[in-house]
Amino acid sequence: MTERRSISLIKPDATALRALAHPQRLRMLGTLRVNGPATATSLAARLSMNTGATSYHLRQLAKHGFIEEDEDRGNARDRWWRARHELTAFPPADENEEALDAGIAFAQAALTAQITQMKSALARHAELPREWRLASTASDYCIPLTATKAEALVKRLHAVLDEAMETAPKLGGSYEPDVQPVTFILHAFPHPPED
Repeated sequence: MTERRSISLIKPDATALRALAHPQRLRMLGTLRVNGPATATSLAARLSMNTGATSYHLRQLAKHGFIEEDEDRGNARDRWWRARHELTAFPPADENEEALDAGIAFAQAALTAQITQMKSALARHAELPREWRLASTASDYCIPLTATKAEALVKRLHAVLDEAMETAPKLGGSYEPDVQPVTFILHAFPHPPED
């Protein structure tokens, strides 16, 4: 039996969620989570940004509790940053209007980032080894359900993904040679009427 570990999670307030909804900040946090600690200079190079803008966004992410300085690395001139949490959860739909608006802004920014990731994944799909092509999918299911049944199904899917994450190595570390970070994107919503 594989040992399970605790997954760190942040549930930001509306102000912090709005700060994270900035596309560059969202990319930076994702990069720190997946690739591990980095400096402003290395992040700027990786994300094709200038170092000044990168430093500003890092300070904003730190101010709202998403990242922290990695004091085990670097020196006074060369500050390293790391993600404080592996996951971000935004307020449920029944929160106040400000939290709901911030959650929607965050979800829109996250969706844009997810579309970019998916396009990149599809662009390199043919070059993947066969076993990774077989492990990849771009699927969608449309199932007639009540809101209660849909919520229960989403919870079951989250539980499966949570278990997989709890038994996997922590993101940003070193992995066995055949292990790679794999992204699962879960969206569930009532099918919108055709325009």
